[in-house]
Amino acid sequence: MVAGKYRIMGIDPGTNFTGYGILEVEGRLVRSVVMGEIDLHKMSDPYEKLRYIFQRVSSLVEEYAPAEVAFESPFFGENVQSMLKLGRAQGVAMAAALSHDKPVFEYAPMRIKQAISGRGSASKEQIASIIGKLLKIETLPKRLDATDGMAVALCHYFTSTSPLNDALGEDRVKGLGGAKKAVKRGTSSWEKFLHENPEREVKQQKRSIK
Repeated sequence: MVAGKYRIMGIDPGTNFTGYGILEVEGRLVRSVVMGEIDLHKMSDPYEKLRYIFQRVSSLVEEYAPAEVAFESPFFGENVQSMLKLGRAQGVAMAAALSHDKPVFEYAPMRIKQAISGRGSASKEQIASIIGKLLKIETLPKRLDATDGMAVALCHYFTSTSPLNDALGEDRVKGLGGAKKAVKRGTSSWEKFLHENPEREVKQQKRSIK
């Protein structure tokens, strides 16, 4: 957690609109600095889109000087091409932040919704409404991409200022929605169990084939 007055930038990468929001934090006071979206929908060249995302994110980082930049990670869907495009958009935006020596963080979409609303199934409209109330914003942007970007920034703020993070110390994994290393240890334990009981893995494979 950054000490003193600082800013957090949240980015919701997209191939048509990339939303962003910037928070200013001073003690327990949090206010909205700016929300908006990078409009890409009229660009036909996918590589030109990537160049523009990099340039605009770089410009925003230079203008607003956030201490940290948080990103929404691409969701896992059935459309591989869409996932690839979103991954590229996130990658160039992340590279833009890193090129300015900004630490970056990554949160899963469901983790962001849970942090804002308490429910991973909340709609974009519900998230936008909650953000308006939390930050006392009377007039919200027309596009939900902007409030999605602000949701990422708020998610990072809530996660980074949680007392649990101080208690966990290095046991908190950077990114992945603030998952704990206990999850990783659990995975290792399961792998160890399969190694010691190989017949369990074979039976599972057989059931999958059927």
